[in-house]
Amino acid sequence: MLEPVSVGLKFAFLAVLYLFLLWVSRSALKDLRRDAFGGAPRAPVAAQDETGMHSAASLGALDGGAQVSPRLVVSSVPGLARGMSYDVAQGAVLGRGDVEIQLEDPFASSQHARLTRQGAILVIEDLGSTNGTYLNDELLRGPQPLHPGDRIRIGDSTFTYED
Repeated sequence: MLEPVSVGLKFAFLAVLYLFLLWVSRSALKDLRRDAFGGAPRAPVAAQDETGMHSAASLGALDGGAQVSPRLVVSSVPGLARGMSYDVAQGAVLGRGDVEIQLEDPFASSQHARLTRQGAILVIEDLGSTNGTYLNDELLRGPQPLHPGDRIRIGDSTFTYED
């Protein structure tokens, strides 16, 4: 009497296990089918006016003929003083590991995000982190240009970009 019940429970367990594996593989395939940027790439942005359009003049790295030094200013970062700034003119990598801007944040990956210079523009890119990188409270889906006043959030750490 007990043997048919145990055989039935074994088959039920196997059915649940196969359904779980089917669900995981379907979810993974759905992620793989999405394009690399999670949808249509956004247009590069600069300083906004009331229409939501950006002026091309704000994309340059010159201000009154003098070279501007772009930097990240600490807004709220565990272990760092508010107002502290990092020169990112040549780019930088942010994360918990051996990087240029080291974060003591449990939600940051060892190499979480990268800032790179592309001509006169500084671009931020998530490096495949687990928790994602946010630019102005929107999840990054591919490289995005930075503009003065942009807020970068990695876990509990928040920076403001200044030109």
